[in-house]
Amino acid sequence: MGAIEIERTPGVARVWLNRPDVHNAFNAEVITGLDEALESLGDDPEVRVIVLGGRGRSFSAGADLKWMIAAADLSEAENAADAARLAAMLRRLAELPQATIARIQGTALGGGLGLLSACDVAVSIERAKFGFSEARLGLIPAVISPHAIARIGPAKARALFVTGRRIMAGEALACGLIDQVVEDEAALDAAVDAAVQDVLACAPGAVAACKTLIARVARGGSVAEVDAFTSSQIAARRASDEGREGIAAFLGKRNPAWTHEQD
Repeated sequence: MGAIEIERTPGVARVWLNRPDVHNAFNAEVITGLDEALESLGDDPEVRVIVLGGRGRSFSAGADLKWMIAAADLSEAENAADAARLAAMLRRLAELPQATIARIQGTALGGGLGLLSACDVAVSIERAKFGFSEARLGLIPAVISPHAIARIGPAKARALFVTGRRIMAGEALACGLIDQVVEDEAALDAAVDAAVQDVLACAPGAVAACKTLIARVARGGSVAEVDAFTSSQIAARRASDEGREGIAAFLGKRNPAWTHEQD
């Protein structure tokens, strides 16, 4: 069994971190395998939702200890290249055209928080713990910071980064790190399945366009630039096949064509 497993059902790909004996910790194999899986799935028009989860009791404990020890013996340039591969994988995850859902069934630390922060939706069980623990190891959450700060904002990032403390799911929900908390794994699977069905009710092109819209508006720019971009986007969607089909289905009191694709 590899470090990354993929399960497919119509319209859905479930990607599993499969190193439960080390709490799904990152190493070079995990990063490469996950990046390759995401690249393949991102190019697959049959995949409309990607669910990311971890085998065993932990979602991901972050960096693998043996990998970290080996990294200490690398040059600064080699470490930079190593970090760049992680950054590229997280960026690919964040920019996938499909909706992404993080299934958090246990502890998520360090780089594991980078993964869930790069997803569109994060659902967790109550007992899960979360922590940006890097500073307690003399490190910093550098590569994951763009995604984490986008999720929780600079103020909460400061409070969590500089203390390295662990928080429970309730606090993670309150600060926006995750989007939903449920009691146990049975409820977790039900909540994830409900989120999957919500996404499948949306037009796939519109989902991708929503993600592009959010990323572009978040970058900012002049009022004129932002207004021009948003105006062009809604104009394009109104004139698109999906836009026309969606309006026609609404007026005709029927389901749009894309909801039949999973039947």
